[in-house]
Amino acid sequence: MTTAHLPKSAAYVVVGMGMHGMSTAWHLAMELERSGKGKGSDVVLIDKSGPGAGATGIACGCVRNLYMTSPIHNILRHSVDVWQSDPVNFGFQQVGYVSVGEGNQQTDYEKMHKSQNAAGYKSDVYVGKEAKSFLKKIWPDFNVEKADVVLHEIPSGYAGTHTAVRALKEKCDQWGVRSFAGISVEGYDMQNGRITGVITSEGTIKADAVVICAGAWITKHWEWLGLPDKLDMRYPDGGVVKDADMWTYWRLLEGEVLLKDGHKYRTGDDKDPPVLHVELMNTPVITENGHKFPDQHFYMYVRYAAERAGAKAVLDPYGHANDLYQADAWFKDYYMATLAYLFDQFKNYGSQFKQRRNGGIGAFTPDSVPIYDWVADNGYMIADSTHGYKMIGVGKLVARHLVSGEPVPELSPFAFTRFAQGRTFGDRNSNCPWV
Repeated sequence: MTTAHLPKSAAYVVVGMGMHGMSTAWHLAMELERSGKGKGSDVVLIDKSGPGAGATGIACGCVRNLYMTSPIHNILRHSVDVWQSDPVNFGFQQVGYVSVGEGNQQTDYEKMHKSQNAAGYKSDVYVGKEAKSFLKKIWPDFNVEKADVVLHEIPSGYAGTHTAVRALKEKCDQWGVRSFAGISVEGYDMQNGRITGVITSEGTIKADAVVICAGAWITKHWEWLGLPDKLDMRYPDGGVVKDADMWTYWRLLEGEVLLKDGHKYRTGDDKDPPVLHVELMNTPVITENGHKFPDQHFYMYVRYAAERAGAKAVLDPYGHANDLYQADAWFKDYYMATLAYLFDQFKNYGSQFKQRRNGGIGAFTPDSVPIYDWVADNGYMIADSTHGYKMIGVGKLVARHLVSGEPVPELSPFAFTRFAQGRTFGDRNSNCPWV
């Protein structure tokens, strides 16, 4: 970590040392040196705490391409390329990703499968008996009664959270990025739509370009830039939603189960299982003793669930240290009920639920799809609603755009202007804001 004083100016200032900030700074340094247009020390990376202090440091590290918003599939291809560039140091486990749905999602799964493969992201789709047979080969005790369609993403998996944070910071250092922890951004000096200075707790730094990767704190930066807190959402079919909140916070509900002595959660052929995602939109969640959750749909990850927290949120302290966003008492029974429904091996397993601190919150755009766009003449924003591990490739694409000055087609669909131009995303048949 750089300990010298914050410089008075820099070619590039990157705000935030989460997944996006560090990926962008690292790739910027590489692009500058390889193009002969600069060097790593032209990039200044700042954070009010340190590497991985927000969602990046407490995430499950999942890397998957299960998105009903097709343009995201191209982004994920670049993300997997980044993870595969150094899988050992990143702690990337390419075990695959299996998603299970009921018949009402079959068309959605088939559409995703087609789009993923068109983007160069290999996946297979199984329907009906083939779906059930596929699941039984991986997990012989899996309850396939409502498993009507399955999507298997082959390049997907997960990264070790702390391992990935350490590796990204090391790559920034290796390429000469100047990093400063404990530096809080307090606002922006603006003139004629341009950021003339980043106001920090250690003084103002001038920059030719600023990349804002502030995670859950993005709403504050949005306010400092004088951007609207409400907008109209215009859809491709001509529909309009008036006066929508620009940002909505969702909280994560997370659980952890301790395996009993001798119990191994493995595949039928004794391998590490793929990450599992199950959404049964027409199936109730019922505990083993018959309690039903009437207002909760069946949704779970094995390797999270989400609840809307509102347009405003208390961000500090963040994550596990914040008492406001801990999982509620009912969540233990909900989580264990979903596990017991899916797997015989997890029946009568309630005593193994680990009571621990958990939780985190993320700021979502009006259509729950990331924004990658210029928000000032020289200010670029990466606002992705806690998709960081899945979207690590965005840093590579943004760096290419900044250094070359040329448009990057993969980023274009995620412009902020989509809301006004009738390109708001909304073709999503899921109860989950992350899908």
